[in-house]
Amino acid sequence: MPSTLTPREIVRELDKYIVGQNEAKRMVAIAIRNRWRRQRLDPALRDEVSPKNIIMMGPTGVGKTEIARRLARLCASPFIKVEATKYTEVGYVGRDVESMVRDLMEIGVSLARDEERERVRVKAEAAAEDRLLDLLLHSGPVRNVYDGGFSDPQPGASLPAGNREQFRAMWRAGRLDDVEVELEVEISTEPQIEMLGMPGMEQMGSQIKDAFSRMFPGRKKMRKFKAHEAFDLLIQEESERLIDHDAVTELARERVEQTGIIFIDEIDKVAIPAQGGGRGGLDISREGVQRDLLPIVEGSVVNTKYGMVRTDHVLFIAAGAFHTAKPSDLIPELQGRFPLRVELSALGKDEFLRILTEPHNALTLQYSALMGTEEITLRFSEDALEEVAAFAEETNRRTENIGARRLYTIMEKILADLSFDAPERSGETVTVDREWVRSRLEDVRDNTDLTRFIL
Repeated sequence: MPSTLTPREIVRELDKYIVGQNEAKRMVAIAIRNRWRRQRLDPALRDEVSPKNIIMMGPTGVGKTEIARRLARLCASPFIKVEATKYTEVGYVGRDVESMVRDLMEIGVSLARDEERERVRVKAEAAAEDRLLDLLLHSGPVRNVYDGGFSDPQPGASLPAGNREQFRAMWRAGRLDDVEVELEVEISTEPQIEMLGMPGMEQMGSQIKDAFSRMFPGRKKMRKFKAHEAFDLLIQEESERLIDHDAVTELARERVEQTGIIFIDEIDKVAIPAQGGGRGGLDISREGVQRDLLPIVEGSVVNTKYGMVRTDHVLFIAAGAFHTAKPSDLIPELQGRFPLRVELSALGKDEFLRILTEPHNALTLQYSALMGTEEITLRFSEDALEEVAAFAEETNRRTENIGARRLYTIMEKILADLSFDAPERSGETVTVDREWVRSRLEDVRDNTDLTRFIL
């Protein structure tokens, strides 16, 4: 069901991972809270309240995708990110736009199934343990219990009657993990048939594969496993028996329809910039994608392998740099389905410095943790981080502006030697200061061509 977090709480959580862009955070927080509000309405009015879809505009690397991704994790909603450029008008080679809804449903089912597995895990583990004990007790070659105590299993020994619980204690103590047992597993006999990606025929291809799987059911085969490996397989089998798959599918469908989020990136690439002259085939194809996308965003019913899925209340968040096009270059009908628009600001030195230090997943924390695995204590001085931030801003200005992604490239450049030598420097404390940063970037700072190539 929809998240119960307030808009302020949602923004506070997003602040942990994304620097700045407060207007965009507030907008998506309100959109999520409106879902909770809608569920509390009278059913007659509830269906009339449609989600307010959002277009986020801004250069690459400023946080558009990260906002949507973190939002989905925060709300535990089915979420999928797609690129508008991968879709084509029906009748052309490429993916049809309805496939994004089918993919979202697959994700929803996977999430619901994982939750159900976790819910039944205790029962599944108990049942799997009993089955494993049966396998161990009847496998014969590796048991020995004596003097009321436990020893490592010895070949050829037998288990006295009535000692099943003692044997269970041996298993739980880890004494039988490497004992080999025979377990019957299913081997698929389904023919490996690749369906050609014909436009608009993806759903039929999935149905044909399902039909083949029913025509060629898997056969059973005995295989040997270590006991701890067999236990994991048995847990999976018992979980599948305990799960009500019809209920899982129904729950997933409800979540997709009521709380699903589809993030459409590069929406500006299918817009047609206003300019003189006639339109070519590429422009016509772009407009065709928009027109195919329109009914999905407006609300329609899409046929999936799990049944019909309605998109009336799926939240669509579109994003694009809009360098050469603008939202008004989209077809009017599609514009009307994205009533909320927010522009994300470009990042400068101050924002880069905050990105390096403030988020819970800051790059400095990541690299310190990575070097910690080699028993190296890695520290960054304030002036070193200021130098990195300033260089990122300068490089973005002189070359292509890729936003915060520039920091990844620069950090890898300045830490490459340390990463390579780390196994031989175990136990050291390394401090990265301004001189360290400048010396590693000296060869590319004044060479524009080299900067373009390396950074």
